Amino acid sequence: MQIEQIYTGCLAQGAYYIESNGEAVVIDPLRETEPYLKRAEKDNARIKFIFETHFHADFVSGHLDLAKKTGATIVYGPTAHPDFDAHIAADGEQLKVGDLTFTVLHTPGHTMESSCFLLTDKDGKDVGLFTGDTLFIGDVGRPDLAQKVVADLTQDKLAGLLYDSLHMKILPLADDIILYPAHGAGSACGKNMSKETTDTLGHQKLTNYALQPMSRETFIKKVTDGLMPPPGYFPMNVMMNIHGYDSIDTVRERGLRKLNPPEFEAAADATGAVVLDTRDPLVFGASFVPNSINIGINGNFAPWVGALIPDIQQPILIICEPGREEEVVTRLARVGYDQTIGYLEGGIEAWKKAGMETDSIVSINAHELKQRSEADPESTILDVRKQSEYLSERVIGTENVPLDYINEHLAELDRDKNYYVHCASGYRSMIFCSILKARGFDKLINVEGGFKALKESGVFAISDYVCPTTLL
Repeated sequence: MQIEQIYTGCLAQGAYYIESNGEAVVIDPLRETEPYLKRAEKDNARIKFIFETHFHADFVSGHLDLAKKTGATIVYGPTAHPDFDAHIAADGEQLKVGDLTFTVLHTPGHTMESSCFLLTDKDGKDVGLFTGDTLFIGDVGRPDLAQKVVADLTQDKLAGLLYDSLHMKILPLADDIILYPAHGAGSACGKNMSKETTDTLGHQKLTNYALQPMSRETFIKKVTDGLMPPPGYFPMNVMMNIHGYDSIDTVRERGLRKLNPPEFEAAADATGAVVLDTRDPLVFGASFVPNSINIGINGNFAPWVGALIPDIQQPILIICEPGREEEVVTRLARVGYDQTIGYLEGGIEAWKKAGMETDSIVSINAHELKQRSEADPESTILDVRKQSEYLSERVIGTENVPLDYINEHLAELDRDKNYYVHCASGYRSMIFCSILKARGFDKLINVEGGFKALKESGVFAISDYVCPTTLL
């Protein structure tokens, strides 16, 4: 028996490949099928099942392509109603994979169809539980997502169901069972996840706040407290996972169309496509195609695309480092952005060699910011981190305009005013600047190194935690 966690950092997502005696199962696969096919080929194994713990919101699963390429059966728990062939397992149903047995445990709460898969070895010992988004390390699945796509559900109802699922199905299991969740720290599917991606159930009973002894009512209050609004693309990903989607091969073929600079410009004008530049923020700022948006591929790329491009059907044109085109198209497809229609062949260098117009965004360091802001008292320093980060620690006198809610704050910003923009490290601030630049804001200066650099410089007064009520 072998169990392999295939973890994707930018989505904080864990898929699983389990093999026994020439048969394998893949749990919660990502869109691209190659990693799972290669593992099965290496083991000379046949992928028999694809287990889906629920209809995912934060990514488009690879179940359809993987099933088509392997003949594997897609399995969901009770109450799932996909628009494609799948086996809807009964609560308690057992499925054999080689010498192993998987028992389906229906655990509604995160979503109504959410289910865990209990792994029992050939000797009859329960050894692992694949918990999906029901139970994380340090947290449980947020109970507010399914209400966005299912009528007559509230987060309190779902939280109550989650309490029942945990206490009736999971907590009675043996303490030495290893938990294999679908996400770790950084995912928007929970609020308090650990950076660890596996643990024993016994240790979680001691350390996970949601598994401590408490009433159902207290549990509901605790798991619903402090939930931030989910990214706007989540409901659309759920619908794709339920109803189906284009093959990843089709998406790649469409997205990997080479366009020379005149063709690229013409495509942008003809389609109204978002021009997405995925280069490093400072490299982007030095020279970029006018009106392009920077979301760096080396950061939390897919989640930020999902948060800032509201329409997953929006055509997208790509500018990236030469050789990374397929990676960009694939990572966009993971979160349902399938309408990539081509990329700039040769990248920004080809654009400049063709004599095309470029734009830039100035970046300055902490000491330069100090000098400029003192010389220009009418200017404003914008902190574009999340409100929780800002409240925790910030430069005194800055204004908080979280990147997550940039559209809601646009009307408050003045095109004639100088804005110095920082985040935590410099990744989000350049995204913010590029979006405003594309909307006619020309007096934007990016702060290199973000809050970390500002604090370490020693030239700015820093304020510690403030209660949110004091800001009202």
